[in-house]
Order: sequence, then C-alpha cells, then structure tokens
Amino acid sequence: MRNRSICSLFLALLFCASTPCAAQQQNRELDLAFQAAAQEYEAGRYAEAAAKLEALLRAAPQSFAVQELAGLVYSAQSLDSKANAHLQKATELQPNSAAARTNLASNLVRLGKPELAEAQLKKAVALEPQNFDANHNLGELYVQAGKIAEAEPFLAKAQQIDPAAYDNGYDLALAYLQTSQVPDARREVHDLLKLKDTAELHNLLAEIEEKDGQFVVAANEFALAAHADPSESNLFDWGSELLLHRTLGPAIEVFQQAVARYPNSPRLAIGLGMAFYARGNYDEAIAALLKAADLNPGDPRCYLFLSRAYDSSPSQADQVLQRFRRFAELQPANGLAQYYYAMSLWKGKRAQDSTVDLNEITSLLQKSLALDPRLAEAHLQLGNLYFDQKKYSECIPEFTRALELNAGLADAHYRLGLAYVRTGEKDRGEAELALYKRVNEQHLDDLEKQRAEIRQFVLSAKDSPGEKP
Repeated sequence: MRNRSICSLFLALLFCASTPCAAQQQNRELDLAFQAAAQEYEAGRYAEAAAKLEALLRAAPQSFAVQELAGLVYSAQSLDSKANAHLQKATELQPNSAAARTNLASNLVRLGKPELAEAQLKKAVALEPQNFDANHNLGELYVQAGKIAEAEPFLAKAQQIDPAAYDNGYDLALAYLQTSQVPDARREVHDLLKLKDTAELHNLLAEIEEKDGQFVVAANEFALAAHADPSESNLFDWGSELLLHRTLGPAIEVFQQAVARYPNSPRLAIGLGMAFYARGNYDEAIAALLKAADLNPGDPRCYLFLSRAYDSSPSQADQVLQRFRRFAELQPANGLAQYYYAMSLWKGKRAQDSTVDLNEITSLLQKSLALDPRLAEAHLQLGNLYFDQKKYSECIPEFTRALELNAGLADAHYRLGLAYVRTGEKDRGEAELALYKRVNEQHLDDLEKQRAEIRQFVLSAKDSPGEKP
C-alpha cells in the first residue's frame, strides 16, 4: 500500500509539466532525486533515503509524495515524532487519500494516541470502503483495545476483500471465538487451513472445539498442533486439555515429555504435579510442585496445589515447609502466603510431632487475617485451632466470620454447631448442624472442586509466558 502511493503519485504531484525549459530541467532533476530517495527506502537504506529527502523537502514542501515518503522513512527509523509532522502534512495536502490516513494512524498508534488513530482509520474506511489496510488496521486497533465486538466487522470486511490474508483471518477467527460465534470461528479456521496448514491454526481450532464441548476433537487438534510445533505453549495446551477432562495417564505422559523438553517452565511443572495429584500419586505430585516452586517462588498458584498434595501425603515435610517458609518470607504482606505457611506447619507436623508450636501457627493465622481479613479459609482454620484447644468462645466468632465470607463452607457449619452445643446453646447448635447437612449435600464434591481449581489454573496460565526454547 505504501509503496504504491509513492510510485504512482510522485511524478504527478511533484511538478507541473508545462514550465519553461530551465524549470523543466530543474523538475527532472528533482524527479530523479525523488526516485533515488524512493529506491533507498524500498531497499531498506533509510538513513540514505532521509539524507536525499532533506533537499527535496526544502525544494517542494507542498508535495504530497515527498511529505508522505519522509514520514515513512522516519517511521522506519523509529523517529515517530519526526515522522508525524510529515504524515500530518501529507494528509492535509491530500485529505481524500485513504492510504495517507492509514499511514498517519499507524504513526499515531506508535505515539500512544489510539483515539486519534481511530478517527483517521474511520475516515480512511469511509473514503475507501474496499481498502483492505484501512479495514484491517481499524479492526486490529479495536482488538488491541479489547473491543472485540467492534473489531469483528472490520476484520470480516478485510477478509472479504482479501480471503487469502492469513493474519487477518486468524484474528477474525479469534474474534469470532471470543464473541461466542463458534460456527463462524470454525468455518474461518477451516478456510485458512486450506490455504496454510499451521500449528497455530490447529491450536485455535482446538480452542473452538473445546468451547463447543467437543472435547475429543479438541484434544486431537491440540495434539496435531503439538506434533507440528512442539513449543512450550502447544505442549502445555495439549496436556491441560487432557487434564481438564481427566484423561490422566496421557496427560501425565504429555507433561513428562514437555518438562523434559522445557525443564525451566513453571507452568509445565505445575501441570505435571496436578496430573499426578488427580491420579492419586501424591509423592510424585509433591516432587513436581516443589520444582515449580523453585522455578518461580513467587507464583501463588503453585502453593495452592502443593498444599492440596501435602494434605494427602506429608512424607516430604521438611522440603515442603522450606518452600512455604520461603514464600512467606518473599511476600510478607501477602495474607495467603502466611496462611499457607501456617497450614503447612500445622497439618504437616501434627500427625507426627506432638510438640508442634501451636502459638506460632496461631500467630501466623492471625497475621494472615490482619493482612487479608476476607480469607474465609483462614478464619475457618483459626476457628479449628481454637476448637481443638477447647477455646469455644474464641472459635465461634471465627466460624461465624468464615460463613459470612463463604456460606458454602460445610466444615464451618459443622464445627460451629458443635461449639454451640458445647457452650450450652443447643438450639443454635442443632440449627447449624442441620445447615451443615444441607450444605454438605449440595456442595461440590471433591472431584468437581478439583476440576474447578484445574480450570482456573489453566485459564490463568494460558496468559502467562512459558519457557522459550
């Protein structure tokens, strides 16, 4: 687009043909100078092009072609502020040029002025509705702003103009997916696959099939993507899909191969740990999660699953405690970090060590709640600690607050009911025990809770970078 505007317009816009001989000679020289500058630009020699344009700008400041080329040359050198003056001038000289407005919009985006860029692109589309670049760039601008619904019609128009535009088609399919237009997204990807069979298209098609509930098809597409391009991201997506739908043996195999290929990827190590945990291989789960904690000590997701696995198998107590202690020390203002450390001390040692320091655990739980008073689980566990010590008047407020924050905590209803009974409030105790029975029957079972936690991790991990090869 940009080269076309240079090559087709410079002769007509630079100089008039009906001039005296001396002027005609001067114009021919300027024509040649412009052609030389354009050739330098097209060859990627931007500094040389800029040097040649300096004289042209002095000789023909009202030339659209010279101003436009200067703007493009300075843009190519990342001199965006300098480029802006020339692209603005070109647009003033030729206000009906969609190409000029599109180039100016690109410059405005780089200058951090998306609203002004949007205005220019809207004018460009209005001037030339069949201009691919104007439609595509406006769609991409909306994508970058998170306005996917606004982006879709412009990306669709651009794809209609040029059905072979791979990048635009990919973004259009993604926009369809994000706006829940699953059949359109699927159709667009299949059309693109006929033009270019790529791993990223199979990965996107897998996301589409997953959204449509076609889990087997999705897993197969993730596998095709990973085989075509065994990147960290593709392997993570494949293993995660298998894990989400509890195809645990294959999930473990995929994650093991992925970890061997990308040993410094925290999310792959977490994925492997979760797959082992879901299959009941708790020691292997802890080993994988300990590695994940060492790779990224500040990632709270690792400690959630490490605490789950540790509850089921405290055999690696010293190593686990060391990681939770480090997390608490790294994030002293993080209530969750203090909570995890407290629970690792308490649950890990109480079955083995009768001398566990309950005062330290109490202090850590109290600290976690001082940092984050809305941690329902911390209120519950502090209540449990008081209950085990027969401090019923102290545990009741903790259970009550836990239920205010999360009425679905069945254990809090149960312990609160017992505490009421033991403090002589039998009626209130029986009411809480009845609530416990009802909530427990309605509550998610362990498998469903595990699936919800896995899904939350997968969704968050897709947005986090993995190890690069």
